[in-house]
Amino acid sequence: MLLIAGLGNPGSRYAGNRHNIGFMAVDEIARAHNFGPWSKKFSAEIAEGQIGPEKVLLLKPQTFMNESGRSVGEAARFYKLEPDRIVVVHDELDLPPGKLRVKTGGGHGGHNGLRSIDAHLGTKDYRRVRLGIGHPGSKEKVNPHVLGDFAKVDREWLEPFLDAVARNVGALAEGEDALFMNKVSVATGGREEPAGAKGSSSAIGAKAAKPAKGQSHIRQARGAGPQVKVPDKGPMADMLKRLFGGKD
Repeated sequence: MLLIAGLGNPGSRYAGNRHNIGFMAVDEIARAHNFGPWSKKFSAEIAEGQIGPEKVLLLKPQTFMNESGRSVGEAARFYKLEPDRIVVVHDELDLPPGKLRVKTGGGHGGHNGLRSIDAHLGTKDYRRVRLGIGHPGSKEKVNPHVLGDFAKVDREWLEPFLDAVARNVGALAEGEDALFMNKVSVATGGREEPAGAKGSSSAIGAKAAKPAKGQSHIRQARGAGPQVKVPDKGPMADMLKRLFGGKD
């Protein structure tokens, strides 16, 4: 059994928040791989399914972000899972929008969901899938940024990004983290990082530099990447319409 926990806050008020990209990712994984219906257990919404040869439990804690560990810990103890069988999908300020990095262990970096999971699992040696949402440029703007909704223009990178994560999650389930990162990068066009970011333009996990004054990370990333046509129909289009309130 592999546990994949997406982090976010429950309820319609938070559904479109950048902080909820973990929820969005596991929702798309469930849809793409025909998981069973969502039900309630472990203070969470859960769905069971198969990804390749691997039996997978998707989990969305309903405890609010700061108490995510209570839900993840309960599920991990119930199934007697070792840390290497636990994957946590979460938003990452220090990656540009649409960039992804997988790492095992490490600090929580100020992320309250990870802080809670560390405490309840008693270990940091689980895998984290970090989904870039960009940094707003100053510490004072962080809370409004992460608890703010994705803008309609973000559909140009968010939709293909979530789709690529879901379609290529089989590599992650098999423990091929580097292959998973590479496949997501290729599927999203190998989008270049915003001007001034550290590392090469093809580096999946490079940290984002702070944006130029008056210019957001999202706008920089949007200008650097290829133009992506967003379909008017289909399950992913429907999901994005619900998040962003209809067509542009």
